[in-house]
Amino acid sequence: MAWVVRVFWLGVLLAGAQAAGAQVPRTQPDSLASSTANVVPMADSSRLSRRLPVLAGGLAASYTGTLYLLSKSWYTGERVPLHWFDDAREWKQMDKAGHFWGAFHESRGAVDMLRWAGVPERRALWYGGFVGFLLQSPIELLDGRDPAYGASATDLAANFLGSAGLIGQQLAWGEVRIMPKYSFHTTRYAALRPNVLGKSLGEQHLKDYNGQTYWLCVDVGAWLPATSRWPRWLQPALGYGAQQMVYNDAKANAAIGLHPYRQYYLSLDVDLRRIPTRSKLLKRVFYVASIFHLPAPALEFNRQRGLVMHGLYY
Repeated sequence: MAWVVRVFWLGVLLAGAQAAGAQVPRTQPDSLASSTANVVPMADSSRLSRRLPVLAGGLAASYTGTLYLLSKSWYTGERVPLHWFDDAREWKQMDKAGHFWGAFHESRGAVDMLRWAGVPERRALWYGGFVGFLLQSPIELLDGRDPAYGASATDLAANFLGSAGLIGQQLAWGEVRIMPKYSFHTTRYAALRPNVLGKSLGEQHLKDYNGQTYWLCVDVGAWLPATSRWPRWLQPALGYGAQQMVYNDAKANAAIGLHPYRQYYLSLDVDLRRIPTRSKLLKRVFYVASIFHLPAPALEFNRQRGLVMHGLYY
């Protein structure tokens, strides 16, 4: 059920992009080692008093509204007492990858919004860093009272790891060097079960796990010497996907001749954040686009066909 909150968290990321395009350059690097990280200059204090109430109020109101609409539109059937459901082995864990990816970028957007609002660096990281976990986890309460679903401990774990992944990188390096990304292509499987895998293209983006690929894109240039000519915008990318999943049950898939399998990818990615520009608009566009893996050649491995070369994969 990770997809039901993604429309809201896209708004969080867009707000983070607004912050990324409008932030006043900081005199300190992102590193949190400085002992002055929590000192608030007078100008930042003024920004904090003006921007933080608007930010907090807008976030609280919009998220409360999102949960209310979900409870009235999606969760409209019978309600049962809160119960748990173990879905750890379903959908080849593609939904868990989605939870991790969503929580990571929600936290990234929240940290940058708090920086924009004037919150000191260390506080911005700790207060904003767990926003992804806090935003996505209440969905489990709604799932937990739906007889068709159930609260998932592994969903909660994936939410936590997504936020922790953002915090850990900021603490270790003062920046994001390993970026989770997402790509999508349409598949023939959605038509076999459109009520679950999506009827429209927009729904399939969110619900058809067969067409989703999740990536970890590594900023290797960050570890190379300053004299290295490796362009930091060019990054190796490791991808994970799965195919032939119409049902989350092996026997049901086998009954229609399908046998789900995992896919692993090696590719390259372009980190748009590393492309120099003075345009605030482009900075915001690049910030949001940085959640997606751009089409590129890729080498795939899967147990059915072995190694497969893609001239252009997305």
